[in-house]
Amino acid sequence: MSVRSLLIVGVLILIGLLAALNWSAFTAPTSLWLIVGTVEAPLGLLMLLVIALLTVLFLVFIVYLQASVLLESRRYAKELQAQRELADRAEASRFTELRQFLETELAALRATHQSSVQSVSARIDLAERTLRDDMEQAANSLSAHVGEVEDKLDRALGGRPG
Repeated sequence: MSVRSLLIVGVLILIGLLAALNWSAFTAPTSLWLIVGTVEAPLGLLMLLVIALLTVLFLVFIVYLQASVLLESRRYAKELQAQRELADRAEASRFTELRQFLETELAALRATHQSSVQSVSARIDLAERTLRDDMEQAANSLSAHVGEVEDKLDRALGGRPG
């Protein structure tokens, strides 16, 4: 129990104790003036009834407030859950879009890489062919020069007895 509840219960107990100890004074008839006339009634008992009525009214008011707060909190909880689900769906959608974007970009990178590999391969093949042709030409040229040198040597040596 909270301090306020204990304080209220303590005050009500003190009022009840005061009324029990002074019951004869509370039930003593007194002349009461009402707006339209006077009446003989016990003032203490009337005041106890007013306190009891106010207590009941306050309890009803507290129950009403608690019920309205409970209903309001349930409504907020439902709205919060709906917003959470909406945010989760939006986040999942963003992840799906990101995944699709990444897959598209990776496919484009693969295609670019593949075309680069093919291009480099074609250049290497061309360079190899060119190098072979140049080497073959150089070998043929060298062979031709060696052949000429041999012919010149043969002629030069062939003209002299050996």
